[in-house]
Amino acid sequence: MEATVALVLAAGASRRLGRAKQLIDWHGVPLLQRVVEAAAAWPVEAVTVVLGAHEEEILGAVEFGDAIVVVNPEWEEGIASSLRVGLDAIGRDSHLRRAFVVLADQPFIPADVPPGLLDGMDRSGKPAVVPKYRYQRGNPVLVDRFLWPRLMSLEGDAGAARLLQAHPEWVHEVRFDHPAPRDIDTEQDLGDLLGGR
Repeated sequence: MEATVALVLAAGASRRLGRAKQLIDWHGVPLLQRVVEAAAAWPVEAVTVVLGAHEEEILGAVEFGDAIVVVNPEWEEGIASSLRVGLDAIGRDSHLRRAFVVLADQPFIPADVPPGLLDGMDRSGKPAVVPKYRYQRGNPVLVDRFLWPRLMSLEGDAGAARLLQAHPEWVHEVRFDHPAPRDIDTEQDLGDLLGGR
């Protein structure tokens, strides 16, 4: 199997929540630590985390284990800048051929999703594999090294979705019978997820 890395995007300022979501108490550990630990248990060889806003506070509070941490000084631009920084960092290791793009505020990725996406890439030969949860696409997205330069050309708050929508020929969907994993943007989202809803 091709060497795979989990790239955790955790540079945002959490403006809608009003506090650093990376540091939310998630059953006794910071939320970002929970996401990093979960990603490290996937079929990956490495985990890289991109920080930006609240960098020093996060570094002082989160145990990253064996994950590599890089800092995005242009985090205010949006998610595209974090993709550039993260893909540049992992791209220096020619051994790594595939990357899961992971959002730092989605702690509940079903266990069958990462291996299912890897299998989908092996079977389809497509450079991007996205999970289709019942009625909608979601995260994480698995991208082959072939696409990394194209993702690094994005600007602003555009993530991989816009590029992949423009090039459906690159994309393979894998269907999962789960609701799409929720992310945490508001106190309501946090309450629902902590309550298991």
